Amino acid sequence: MASFHHAPVSKGLMLSVGAFSLIFSLFDIKHYIHLQLSPHISRDHQYWRLLIHQLACGTSGDLLLTEILLFTAAIEVERQFGSLKFASFVFVSTALSATLLFAALLLFHGLSLNTVPPGPFALVFAILYQYHRLVPSSYDYRIFLVTFSNKSHIYLLATQLMISGMPGSVVASLVGLLASQLYNSDIVGLKVYRLPGWAQRLATRYLTPLIGSTRAPRRSNLAIPEPVNVTLPSTENTEVITTSTAPPAEAPEAPTTGTSVVREWMNELTGRRGLREPSATEIEEVIGMFPDVPRQSVIVALRQTPNTESAVEILLRANER
Repeated sequence: MASFHHAPVSKGLMLSVGAFSLIFSLFDIKHYIHLQLSPHISRDHQYWRLLIHQLACGTSGDLLLTEILLFTAAIEVERQFGSLKFASFVFVSTALSATLLFAALLLFHGLSLNTVPPGPFALVFAILYQYHRLVPSSYDYRIFLVTFSNKSHIYLLATQLMISGMPGSVVASLVGLLASQLYNSDIVGLKVYRLPGWAQRLATRYLTPLIGSTRAPRRSNLAIPEPVNVTLPSTENTEVITTSTAPPAEAPEAPTTGTSVVREWMNELTGRRGLREPSATEIEEVIGMFPDVPRQSVIVALRQTPNTESAVEILLRANER
């Protein structure tokens, strides 16, 4: 099950992008996250837009794609890096992307590149570069003689995000890839940079409570069948009265019909047989194998299986979920 376990920075990124996008939209101040070389930079010298425009997405479609990509890629990269190194990587790649994007606007201004759509395009693609480098694919599949991996749909969504606001979105995405590659090559020692201690303390004190818990969900034992209460007729104080000295003749067995055979076969397939009472030795043996599983769950598994091995298989499958 996917979770934010060992990924508090990724959860903070997703919450921040979503919250800022909502705030800028509700208060109708999206014009502050637009980035244009002219007039914002060249005439008004609003260099702060190089950083502010990465805080929020301009459209709901970009926000959806950004959140999906962050949830898929950022969590895996943070678990590989560690939270401190990943937070430092986010800070370095964001600052480096802003510098490279400003240079790209100056360089390609003559090719009608003047506007960059709002959104963390550069940061998302910087994380995707590390995701592609660090996380291997789990399996491959083929559609119409074309081979894909389990990561192909992530790259397809990334391509859709890249072309959502051409040409500015393409340039910002390529800048993010370049920034991540420069970080990985460690040309200027960016790889060894870590956030200072005071920033770590502030984040731990003020930001961690806002992010909330990132513990993995507790695995439940609900997959183990619940105990079935079977009430057997009591044999106490039951007197058998007979008026014959000879034992009663046994009734002839009813011929097995097609319906009873099918019913027995279905019961074998579905496991709906009579419950058995496990011995104390079997119970203690299985409890020794699964000390964390409640005793009642072990007894239920033994009652509903013909032997100890089958009960162990049920408990193993339940713990793997």
